[in-house]
Amino acid sequence: EILHYAKDLNSTEVDKLYQDDAVWIITSSFIIFTMHSGFGLLESGSVSAKDEVNIMVKNVVDVVFGGIAYWSLGYGLSYGDDWYPNAFIGLGKFFYDPARQSLSVNEEGWAYASFLFQMSLATTASTIVSGAVAERAKLKSYILLGCLVILVQALPAHWVWDSHGFFFQLGVVDFAGCSSVHMVGGIIGLVATVYLKPRRNRFNEDSVHQMSSPTNALLGETKHIAAVATIMSSIGGGATAIVISFAKTKKLQVNLLINGILSSIVSITALCAVSRPWHALIIGSVSSAFSIAILPVLDRFKVDDPVGIVPIHLTSSIWGMFAVGIFAEEDRHLAATGGLNGLLYGGGFKLLGIQMLCTLTILVYSATCGLIILVIIAKSPLGLRVTDYEEQIGADVIEHGLAGTNIARYLVEKPLSTKTFQTVTKAITKWKMLAKARSREKRMEAARARRALEETEGVTEAPAPPRANGHANGVGPPPELRHRANGANGAPNGSANGGGRVAHVEVEMNALPPAAVAAQIDVAPAPVRRVQSRGSRTSSPPSIISLDPINPRHNPNIPRNRVAPSNDSPDVPPV
Repeated sequence: EILHYAKDLNSTEVDKLYQDDAVWIITSSFIIFTMHSGFGLLESGSVSAKDEVNIMVKNVVDVVFGGIAYWSLGYGLSYGDDWYPNAFIGLGKFFYDPARQSLSVNEEGWAYASFLFQMSLATTASTIVSGAVAERAKLKSYILLGCLVILVQALPAHWVWDSHGFFFQLGVVDFAGCSSVHMVGGIIGLVATVYLKPRRNRFNEDSVHQMSSPTNALLGETKHIAAVATIMSSIGGGATAIVISFAKTKKLQVNLLINGILSSIVSITALCAVSRPWHALIIGSVSSAFSIAILPVLDRFKVDDPVGIVPIHLTSSIWGMFAVGIFAEEDRHLAATGGLNGLLYGGGFKLLGIQMLCTLTILVYSATCGLIILVIIAKSPLGLRVTDYEEQIGADVIEHGLAGTNIARYLVEKPLSTKTFQTVTKAITKWKMLAKARSREKRMEAARARRALEETEGVTEAPAPPRANGHANGVGPPPELRHRANGANGAPNGSANGGGRVAHVEVEMNALPPAAVAAQIDVAPAPVRRVQSRGSRTSSPPSIISLDPINPRHNPNIPRNRVAPSNDSPDVPPV
């Protein structure tokens, strides 16, 4: 195509066109890769707080492992033509390396740029699926699922975008991946969320799910706008969503706003290259209305779609493909429509029929492949769905070992019973308790040794008594004054049996002046700390200390389920 437009230029100008084109493609590729961070923010803001980190990690592994799958097999299945060029599947260019093709410098640079661009689109399809299986799929199983989604997406890309593909030859218009990216990811996401069944207590009568972070969700929506769509379509979709939200609830709901804007962006991707501004405005508005209208249908059939994959990507991509057959206009510069017009411009139903055939074929193919992949992974030793216990604890703890503070935020979203909260807290603090057990044992040994030393010492130094202790004219006792503070049975603090009664002790005053006489002073024992039994504890959630069997607050000589002090021998000091 570059040579076609530059046939009258010299070689230097042609080289410059190649370089400019490669730079633009690489720049666009990096912009598309920012969609992954946008999807991550959108998904982390839509799922429960206990799964925020896990959903971000899944977006990372989409690029890491999905990139390996696309480089090794995916690109060859889409654009390979080394062995047997045909209309259904690409053959060749596996483990892609343009340096092996004996290309010129300009062609080699353009080939690298094209590969990067196509990989950014392919990994986007697997990222869409991550939102559909949020909070339910195991991480290892999802990595395998994401790689296989890349390979499934490779064939529709060949049909629509490769020059040998049969939909390309029929004249299907899909400029930015409406069918081969968003529709593939959307239909596989729908099959996955139905196959995995809803999240725990998702559709109970008392179930009220809140977005863990609407701020993150809005940031994700902004990233998506910057990557793949035109501003006019998003304006139409956003305005429609706001009007519908106020009409339904008298409030502006964040999830409806996000669905409206993102669905309008997806719907315009097929025709964005040649769409007029008012075309984009109408297409985006209709798509936004469809995406909001389908939400009650999903709830009616109990389809648990945490992020809104079905309204944003599936229904919007179907409408976007149909919109091409309605609003398409012959373009003389890019020839994007193959000389065909839509219904509004007298083109008849030919282009609309081609778009509908492409849509139906990709839907059936992707849904079938997705279901087969899900069944195989679920029956394998890896498994697919997390257990109820793991789902309740959260993937952040189970998959990544992150204790964090998200458990407190999760309580705001979904109140838990005392028993459930105790289970969650135990899982979070288990390894912390084991790590601190040894240091606590050392502190306990030191405390017991110190207590034994105090019990063996009968006479202790005492500070100077107050001047009101029978001394005239402010004359106090000399420094060598000592007193005996033990009771009759040797119990500390003058208590005969450790029961906490006030005791009278005789103080020996050997160095007082002749005018002084012996005096009686009152010595009060230290307050007794009572240990509450397990049966009398309140129903409030347990603390970290009470969960630990090695607790320095508990005397090792006294069972934990007994209240101290008791009727034991007075030799046992009170706790």
